[in-house]
Amino acid sequence: MAPRALALLLALLLARAAAELAEELVRALEEAEEEAAAVGAAPPGPAAFHRAAKAAWRLPGRYVVVLREGSGGAEVRGTARRLQARAARRGYLSELLHVFHLLPAFLVKMSSDVLDTALKLPHVEYVEEDAYVFAQSIPWNLGRIVPPQPGSNAYSPPNKGDLVEIYLLDTSVQSSHREIEGRVLVTDFENVPEEDGTRFHRQASKCDSHGTHMAGVLGGRDAGVATGANIRSLRVLNCQGKGTVSGTLIGLEFIKAAMEAQPYAPLVVVLPFAGAYSRVLNAGCRRMARIGVVLIAAAGNYKDDACLYSPASEPEVITVGATNSEDQPTSIGTLGTNFGRCVDLFAPGDDIIGASSDCSTCFTAQSGTSQAAAHVAGIAAMLLSAEPQLSLAELRQRLLHFAAKNVMDVAWFPEEQQLQTPNSVAGLPTHLGADEQLYCRSVWSARSGLTQHATAVARCTGTEEMLGCSSFSRSGRRLGEHMEDKDGQKQCVAHNAFRGQGVYAIARCCTWPRDKCQINASSMVAEGASCSPRDHVLTGCSFHSPITALGDSGRPVAGLESEPSHCTSRMEVTAHALCCPAASLECRVKEHTSPDAVEKVTVSCDAGWMLTGCNAHSQSPGTMGAYAVDDTCVAASVPGSSTAVAIAICCRSRQ
Repeated sequence: MAPRALALLLALLLARAAAELAEELVRALEEAEEEAAAVGAAPPGPAAFHRAAKAAWRLPGRYVVVLREGSGGAEVRGTARRLQARAARRGYLSELLHVFHLLPAFLVKMSSDVLDTALKLPHVEYVEEDAYVFAQSIPWNLGRIVPPQPGSNAYSPPNKGDLVEIYLLDTSVQSSHREIEGRVLVTDFENVPEEDGTRFHRQASKCDSHGTHMAGVLGGRDAGVATGANIRSLRVLNCQGKGTVSGTLIGLEFIKAAMEAQPYAPLVVVLPFAGAYSRVLNAGCRRMARIGVVLIAAAGNYKDDACLYSPASEPEVITVGATNSEDQPTSIGTLGTNFGRCVDLFAPGDDIIGASSDCSTCFTAQSGTSQAAAHVAGIAAMLLSAEPQLSLAELRQRLLHFAAKNVMDVAWFPEEQQLQTPNSVAGLPTHLGADEQLYCRSVWSARSGLTQHATAVARCTGTEEMLGCSSFSRSGRRLGEHMEDKDGQKQCVAHNAFRGQGVYAIARCCTWPRDKCQINASSMVAEGASCSPRDHVLTGCSFHSPITALGDSGRPVAGLESEPSHCTSRMEVTAHALCCPAASLECRVKEHTSPDAVEKVTVSCDAGWMLTGCNAHSQSPGTMGAYAVDDTCVAASVPGSSTAVAIAICCRSRQ
């Protein structure tokens, strides 16, 4: 062999050996990093994997990798590099698309064959496959929001919402339309998936349709709810009305960065779309809510439980269902508005007139929970313009307080969803003013399992205070409920009984008093629980029996003269009393018994008083339990058992 060829061969062999040595060094360094990260900790198992329930909504090949809470940016980027290196060694290409700042997470494009590698990486808590989210539209209404003054047919809202900035995450928007010209700032943000189908034509009017209509409903000159609101649009939906979970999260990061660079309070974000339940999307929305952003979402148009969809299922988001001109749930083709305990209230969402992208002066009608969400966002802008200091919890309570009550025919909903679905349609008075008074709402849990001692838990959100707790079971087989403090938050826990068919917990969540309330439990030597008579008042009672279905096991009792109200119970029953500072509240017990055998007995608080506690009492076991409907306490009995007594605890704030 010629010396020159020999030298070339030797050089190639040396280069290959050097590359193999470098690869071994990289592998050793990675293993050393992993060992260092795991020092002092038990070896974690593979991380969890989440994906959309419906196959057609999934985006295979794109994954959001979420690290454990507290992971820093260096760990996120290091984990992303480690994943790319391991994928390359297995012969797969991967592309890092985005490193999130809202959450310790990154978005990666890779083969599903590498998924098992991602799930085994240190620090990774879970991986979620990216998924589509969809615009919720399929097109009377201002008069429902604010009833016209006598002798006038004009829309006369209390203000124009001009102190509020609204971010709209939607399709592109035709900002030159006469209805919204000068009212919408189209940002340069865009994060959308490719449209489906090779023959799809990106016509401008089609691409702008949903966003333009939504902007018009929010703040249009002639057909808008809050005509003075400042609207900024972000494009997260493509020309077919599809977006992604990751694109929405990146959009929220854009808003967060803009807010930090130039604080603008108050701020409302409209999420007029729905996708499959997404833990990571809900987590991003929750993070935004906790830094003071109001998020308002469409419940979805699938005639289904809204808790199965995101972002509608996130408790910190205000979720809106749709009604028609008859104040009934909206039907949309063969489907209709979503419903259930994850919906906060309903709003007009059928045949809604708004700006059309077909021309700069055109109007069109669209329908859906997207339009309903736009109505509530406009109302929120007016409430926040009147009281800019309102917290998210206070704003939600105001929305429910001003809503029209019990106008929908609940027979439209499935029977098992009728009690949990709020019968409230959004509205506003003609005048708004700052007021500090007690506002409360009911928060239902999901139904418990069917096993003996299975539990269901209901919690309040944000800065709300839980003032009462009750339980409900259609079979009557329940062991009652108890109140407890867990991780600094009060919660209502309901207990299923032997042969029970599941139980619900119902928490009464309020935005007053400002002082901390406490839970007092009964002792082994006392029958019942009470509050300190000097400085606390009773707002709610709970009763839990470890073995016997409840009937006459306990009840709230009104105090006589100087004696305080208290929760009385039998010795084998654990009672809890929720006690709040007397300086903030005054409370009283009110009850009602029907002389006839009826399945439901009700008692309502007087005007100016708010229901905080609701209990059922019966001479025989088998009450279904008690639940609140606005300021009315409902006690329900199993058919054939003795009539229950409805007992309400009614409170009002001391001004």
